[in-house]
Amino acid sequence: MSLKKILTSLGPGPLITAAFIGPGTVTVCTLAGIRFDFTLLWALGLSIVATVFLQELSGRLGIVTQKDLSELVRNQSGNRFFRFLIMVLILLAIGLGNAAYQSGNISGANMGLGIFVVFPTWEFGPFKVLSGNLLIGVFAFLLLWTGNYKRLELILVGLVLLMSFAFLTTSILTQPDFGQLIHGFVPTFSSEKFPTIVALIGTTVVPYNLFLYASLVKKQWKKQTELPLMKRDIWVSVILGGLVSMGILIVGVANPSENLETAQDIAHGLSGVFGSFGTYLMGFGLLSAGLTSSLTAPLAGGLVICGILGWDQEIKSSAMRSSMGAILVLGIIFSSFGIKPVTLITLAQLANGVLLPVISGWLIWAASQQSLLGKNSLSKKGIAFGILIWLITLVLGIKSVGSVLGWF
Repeated sequence: MSLKKILTSLGPGPLITAAFIGPGTVTVCTLAGIRFDFTLLWALGLSIVATVFLQELSGRLGIVTQKDLSELVRNQSGNRFFRFLIMVLILLAIGLGNAAYQSGNISGANMGLGIFVVFPTWEFGPFKVLSGNLLIGVFAFLLLWTGNYKRLELILVGLVLLMSFAFLTTSILTQPDFGQLIHGFVPTFSSEKFPTIVALIGTTVVPYNLFLYASLVKKQWKKQTELPLMKRDIWVSVILGGLVSMGILIVGVANPSENLETAQDIAHGLSGVFGSFGTYLMGFGLLSAGLTSSLTAPLAGGLVICGILGWDQEIKSSAMRSSMGAILVLGIIFSSFGIKPVTLITLAQLANGVLLPVISGWLIWAASQQSLLGKNSLSKKGIAFGILIWLITLVLGIKSVGSVLGWF
């Protein structure tokens, strides 16, 4: 099959790529390259395997049941109190969490834009307004408010392809040592590397993407015979995203900067390596990463909130517009006024740390139930592999909770 046919047959998978490659991913991957050279490429490879497996289960459930994960959780039979706790956890981690992190997405996009043009800061007495953040936030708000899903999908897919081109081209320009690069896929461990390993996997295996994909595939495909299309969609999209993350790490290896405080430092630090061209490529990559995440975070948050509460999930519905709008407006306020919602972020990190192993374990369990998936349920080998993936999410969850509570 030609590349053109593969791209035209893709579903919502590129939106998952758009969602997990944001300013945070760019910073984490760059720092991994600066600090440990190519030696942690294997961790990104592992994160790709885990993400493909979990997202494929999410898509399988979405197509066969024609329900997203939030609807399935809400309609789950069993202990009502436990179900209520899970629903609250999901709302905190994804609804509140995306509102807290949206500030970083908008700010990250403005950092990339700042490579090309710097927007002024407006001062009104004691208040300062970052006009670049405000502009990007309003732009994202208008795109989502139009409610044209197909147009939004085309914009996101286009941005993902351009972002991929920018980061991968920049990594090639660094002319990496291919011997060392290949050796980087051999797993190595040390206490010094462990936090970065966890961060690399954690920035790819994202809880809200599991909810987002199930919501989107049930709109795209209605028949079980279309499951192979979904599998190809998620394989191509996640592997592309993984290659982009690896490209960012490779660029980090070439970055001579001793200190990296912001994502914008990544682009400026490369000016001495291959001049302004590579710097502009990285700047565009940062802009695309921030903008795509600024669009997918409110979309995923809105779908989850409406699914959990039993509201209309159509993108033009008042419930979806209110949910997406609340997340976006909070992100615009936090980023434009330079406010760091520390309490919200801490609470969201705690909720996400608990949610990731809980929802991934539930997802593997649900995918093994013939009552839900029939002949498409997980085999014994699939369940065994799923348990290994679940153990990875458990480590990520413990590390996330531990960092919030000061255990580590």
